[in-house]
Amino acid sequence: MKKLSTLITFVGLFACTVAIAESNKSVGITADIMSVEVIHQGKPLKISRNQDNKNEVSSDYAITSRPCPPFCIRPIKLAPGVETIGELEMLDYLVAAGSDPDVLVIDSRTPDWVAKGTIPGSVNIPWTLLNPDTSDPITIGEIMENRFGAVQTDELWDFSQAKTLVLYCNGMWCGQSPRNILTLLRYGFPANKIKWYRGGMQDWEVLGLTTVPGNAGTK
Repeated sequence: MKKLSTLITFVGLFACTVAIAESNKSVGITADIMSVEVIHQGKPLKISRNQDNKNEVSSDYAITSRPCPPFCIRPIKLAPGVETIGELEMLDYLVAAGSDPDVLVIDSRTPDWVAKGTIPGSVNIPWTLLNPDTSDPITIGEIMENRFGAVQTDELWDFSQAKTLVLYCNGMWCGQSPRNILTLLRYGFPANKIKWYRGGMQDWEVLGLTTVPGNAGTK
């Protein structure tokens, strides 16, 4: 009986050890990359995945059935010439934005959403500031020139020196970055200089990637 009791105790301890080991496995971005360094608000910051194997997505992104409209599923291809990217490509652009002034990653959400957290290395330019229905020509013109590198000649825009813009919002059900993108296209912004991270904050949070407190309008 004593031997059986000892065996049961040993098996129990072994099972606990295995369970602990399973729950403490490292979580890489890829098999070879644990983190990447970006520049956020002028300071280096590392993006990695949450290392808690039991971590769950926050309640802001747990709702599955938001009313449609307006929260309808967006297509993979938003517009001709606009490239849709995933997380690894997004990380590449975030790294590039830290050293290349011709790359700008944009959180297109309104400040109430940004305040809940944003992707490090991005800047906030709400869709409302670019939309002619909610903004004004002077504000839009200043963003085009000062933030995007476009040049206005008479009543036309010259985008030959414009930056590559990478836009995102809350996810595949969110219309904020699509509105920004479609507005830019209407102004004549080259489609090949626009990238769209369709997964947005929803997918970013699901993968446990680093977020930082939002500070609307800053770099």
